[in-house]
Amino acid sequence: MDDDLRHLDHLYIIERAANEAFSRGGQGNAKVRSVERRAHGLLMRGELQKAFSDADDERHQVSVSADELEALGTVIILEGADAAYPLKIESLHQLSTHTKSPKRPKWLLLSVHPATETEPERAAVWVSDDYRASFLKLFEDYLEKSSTKAAPERWATPDGNPANQALVANIARIRRAVLRDLWTSDDEPPERGRHWWELWLDTTQPGVEALDAYVTAFGLRTVPRSIVFRDRVVVWVEATWEQLQGLPFTNVPLAEVRKPEFIDSVDDLPLNEQDEYVQDLVDRVVPADDSAPAVTHLDTGVFRGHILLQDSLAPRDVHTVIGISGDDVRGHGTTMAGLALYGNLDPLLLTPEQVRLEHRLESVRITPGANEVPTDPLDFGTLTADAIALPEITVARPRVFCMPISTKPDRPGEPTLWSATVDALAAGSDIVREGNQLRLLSAPTAEAARLIIVAAGNVDSYQLDHHTESNTSAIEDPGQAWNALTVAAHTDLVTTPSDPAYVGWKPLAAEGELSPHSRTSTMFATRKWPIKPDICMEGGNVLSDGGSGFEDRHPLLSLRSTGTSNDRSLASANATSAAAAQAARLAARAMARYPSYWPETIRGLLTHSAEWTPAMRAELHAEQGKASRLSLLRRYGWGVPTDDAVLYSSAQAVTLISQDQFVPFDGTDYRMRHFRLHTLPWPSEALEELGSDEVRLRVTLSYFIEPSASRRGWRRRYQYASHALRFDLQAPLETQRDFVNRVNRDAQRDEEDGSGRASSGSDHWFIGPNQRNLGSLHQDEWIGTGQELAASGSLAVYPVGGWWKNNGRADRTSLPVRYALLVSLRTRRADVDLYTPIANEIRLPTGIVAG
Repeated sequence: MDDDLRHLDHLYIIERAANEAFSRGGQGNAKVRSVERRAHGLLMRGELQKAFSDADDERHQVSVSADELEALGTVIILEGADAAYPLKIESLHQLSTHTKSPKRPKWLLLSVHPATETEPERAAVWVSDDYRASFLKLFEDYLEKSSTKAAPERWATPDGNPANQALVANIARIRRAVLRDLWTSDDEPPERGRHWWELWLDTTQPGVEALDAYVTAFGLRTVPRSIVFRDRVVVWVEATWEQLQGLPFTNVPLAEVRKPEFIDSVDDLPLNEQDEYVQDLVDRVVPADDSAPAVTHLDTGVFRGHILLQDSLAPRDVHTVIGISGDDVRGHGTTMAGLALYGNLDPLLLTPEQVRLEHRLESVRITPGANEVPTDPLDFGTLTADAIALPEITVARPRVFCMPISTKPDRPGEPTLWSATVDALAAGSDIVREGNQLRLLSAPTAEAARLIIVAAGNVDSYQLDHHTESNTSAIEDPGQAWNALTVAAHTDLVTTPSDPAYVGWKPLAAEGELSPHSRTSTMFATRKWPIKPDICMEGGNVLSDGGSGFEDRHPLLSLRSTGTSNDRSLASANATSAAAAQAARLAARAMARYPSYWPETIRGLLTHSAEWTPAMRAELHAEQGKASRLSLLRRYGWGVPTDDAVLYSSAQAVTLISQDQFVPFDGTDYRMRHFRLHTLPWPSEALEELGSDEVRLRVTLSYFIEPSASRRGWRRRYQYASHALRFDLQAPLETQRDFVNRVNRDAQRDEEDGSGRASSGSDHWFIGPNQRNLGSLHQDEWIGTGQELAASGSLAVYPVGGWWKNNGRADRTSLPVRYALLVSLRTRRADVDLYTPIANEIRLPTGIVAG
C-alpha cells in the first residue's frame, strides 16, 4: 500500500512536537612521519604494484575454477612504521562518485591490527580491480603533486607538502594479503586439523553469496544461519586452515577470520566493537526538545552518564525518594530507561539511518540500594505518590509514568493500598495513608490525571509446561489497578543459538505466544475484577534442554538496551519489565504526535491498536463461548500494539477518537441524569459497497475511576469504584428511538439489581456486553458485513453507580466524569477507502504525512 494511504493521522489531530538538530564536534590531526619524499614514494609505489602482481599470480593457483568465484578485487596489507605515526585509515574506504545509486566500492578498509611491542600497525584493504589505477594514483600524486594546505616541512618541495602525505608517509610496507593477515583473534590460528572458523564478510562488496560456491567446492560444513550487522555478515565454517587459504584470492568478500565465539547479537561482540556501534548510533541520534513528552521511570534509578541517555535525561530530571542520589543502585532502571527511549537497540545499532527521538526521559529512584533500609510494603503507595510529585513539581510537560517493578499481593486480583494509590493518582486525586486505609485529600481533578504503566510481573520458576505456569501465576501488585495500563510479555524471539553448547536446546514458547516470563490474571479469585493484562509487548524467551535445564537470559532471546558497566555498555533485558518500558515508549510517542489527547485516551489507544498474534488468535477463536474467550483475554489482553497502528490510521483501517465529559447523576437522589448518544459518521456508501464482505468494528471506552478510601468495601461490587460507564451499539434492524429505549431499560436494570446484563445479545460481538464490562477500560469487537454495519449508526455511553452513589457523597453530586471513546473500522478490501468519507463528514483535512 502507498505510504500516503497508510500513514494517515487519526481523526481529530491538533499538532505535533518539534525537534532540534544534533551537532557533531571535530577531531585533531594525527602526526605525519618524516621521510625523504622521492625515495619513499618510489618504494611504496613499487611495493603496491608487486602486491597486485603477486595477488594475480595467486589467483591462478587457487584450485577453485567456478566463474562465480572469480575475484573482483585484491586484498593488500599496509604496515605502519611506529605506533606514534598511525595509518590514515579514514582514507582507506572510498566509494565511487557516480550520481546514480548504488555507488560502487573503490577500496574498502576490512580490518585494522593495532601496533604491539613486536608488530607494527596493519590495515587490510580491499581494492577493486576496476579501480587499481585510481588507488595507485594516490602514490603517484604523492611523488608528483604538492599541496599548500599545511606549512612546508624540510622534506617538501618549495611549492608545499606532497599530496596525500598523511597517508603515504606513515606507510612503511605494502604487500599482498594472505589468510593469516585476516586473522583478528588474539590467539594463533590452529593450522592442524579441522576446526570451526568464524568468517566476517563485508556486505558493502558484491559476492557475499559466493561463499556458498566455495563451501560446495571444498565440501565444507556450515552453521545453517548467520548474523547480520551494519556492514558485516558473520558465518561459521568447519574446515582446515589449508582449505581456507584460497579465500582471499576469490570474490568472497572476506574481511576477517576469527576464533568462533558464535556471535548471535551485538551483545556477543567484544566490548571495543560494541563501543564502536554505540558511538556510531550516538552520532546519528537527534534528541527531542526539552518540552517534549517524557517517560518517567519509577525504578532503581538511572545511570545518566551513558552516552545514549545523557542528551535525553537532564540532570534536573534525575530524582530519588530514597537516600540522596538518583543513580542506579541495581542496574535495572538504566536498562529499562534505554528501552523506554529507543525500544530494542539491535535494529538501531545495525542500520545507518538517523534516529530522531520524539520524547525524553525522567527518573525517580524508589528502590533502596544494598545498604539502605527496605521499604515497608504498606508504604509502597506513599512512596509512589511522593515519586510522582517530584518530576511534576520540577517541570511542566506531558509524561507517562512507568513502574516496571511489582510484588506479590495477599489476595490476587483484589485492590491493595498500593494499587488503590495508583488508581487515585491516575484519576488526579491526592491521597495519604492512615494505617491500612487511604485518605482521599481531594476529589479527582481531570487536569491532574496521569497515565501510569505497570508490569504484570514475572513467574517464580520455569517449567516445560510454561502455559500452565503462567496461568497459575497471578499478576502481581499493583498490576491489578483499574486505571493503570498493565503490560504482560509475549515473544517473537524463537531462534536457537549457534553456540554448540546449546545443541539440542529449544525455546520454550513458540513464535507469538505468551513469554514464559509472564504472569496472567486467569487465577483471579472473582470475575468482577478488571481484565488484565491490557496488552503484551516483547519480553523475550527462555531456552530449555528438554529436562530441568533452563536459560532465561540468553542475549539471542532477549532485547538490547543500555548498561551500567561504563558509559557505552550494552545489556540484555527481558520479561514484563522490558515489556512495560516499551509500552511507555509507545505511549510517549503517541503523546508527542497527539498532544491534545488525555491520559485516558492514550491508554485506550494502546489497547485499541493492539492485535492478537496468529498464535493468540488461533487459541482465542478456538473458544466458542464468550466466557471462555474472557479467560483467554486474561492471558493476552488485547494483544500486541505496533508503532504504526498506534500512531496512524489508513484508508482501510480508520480510527475515530472522541473525548467527552458529562455529569451523569442527579443531585438529589443520585438517579442517572442522562447518557451520551454518539452519532457515528459512518461511510455508508463505502460500507454498502462491501456488501457481504466482512468488516471489523472495534470499540474502546477508557475512563478513570476514583477508588474508595476504605478497604472494608474493596471486595464488594459497588464499593471500590466511584462509578462505571458502559457502551452499546445500535443494532442493524433497530431504529435510533428503539435503541435509545433499549439503553434506558438496560441502564435502569443495572442500577436496580446490579446484574450488568445487557439485552442486546448480539452474536456479532467477540466477548459481548456481559463479559467486557469489567474495570475502567472496556473493549470489544463487532464483526459482520458492511451492509449490517451501515445500518448501525449510533453508539451510546451510559453511567452505572458506584460508591459515589451508594455512599451518598454530596461533594461528588455534580462532579463531571470524562471518557475517551475510540471507534475503528477495518476491512481487508484494498480497493475501498473508508477514511476519506469520514474525514469529509466531519469536515477535517485528511492529514496525510510522510512515513
